[in-house]
Amino acid sequence: MAERAISEAWFHRIKAATRDLVKACGGIERAAEISHVGKSTVGRWQHAGEEDIIPLPAVIALEADCDRPYVTRVMADLNGRGLTDPEASREAAGCLMARHNALMGQFTALTTEVLAAKADGHVSPAEAEMVDRAAASLERNLADFRATCAAKKAGAPDDGAGITRLPRRGF
Repeated sequence: MAERAISEAWFHRIKAATRDLVKACGGIERAAEISHVGKSTVGRWQHAGEEDIIPLPAVIALEADCDRPYVTRVMADLNGRGLTDPEASREAAGCLMARHNALMGQFTALTTEVLAAKADGHVSPAEAEMVDRAAASLERNLADFRATCAAKKAGAPDDGAGITRLPRRGF
């Protein structure tokens, strides 16, 4: 096996982000259609036991489809950078309480996975995979929660349904 250009940890972060991206696009079959490759290729992109990494054209197509920068965010982080979304503070939806409830549910799920993984005193690669998936879900909910907080700090009111929206500003 050839040596990887990136560390094992980053390799697994990219694989996890790819799994999240494929899921957000509707699964393997739909991701294959969008990226114009076979289902087995998409499967290899997201499987931690395969060396194949999702190519940039597929990242662009899939992230455009689901409008979430899963892999791009990891690539930016890999290079010591971060992403910002100027629209997030304007269009953060969901009241703070609902976002908090979702966040706590994901935190509980992560805690459950960690406790199950370390119950025998050893965390296997498969258990680490399950913990990582729960952490990724928590991370997504945390981003939504922070966007709602930012909207609230900017003075966004709740509408009758408890939705937080910032008014559009002209620039």
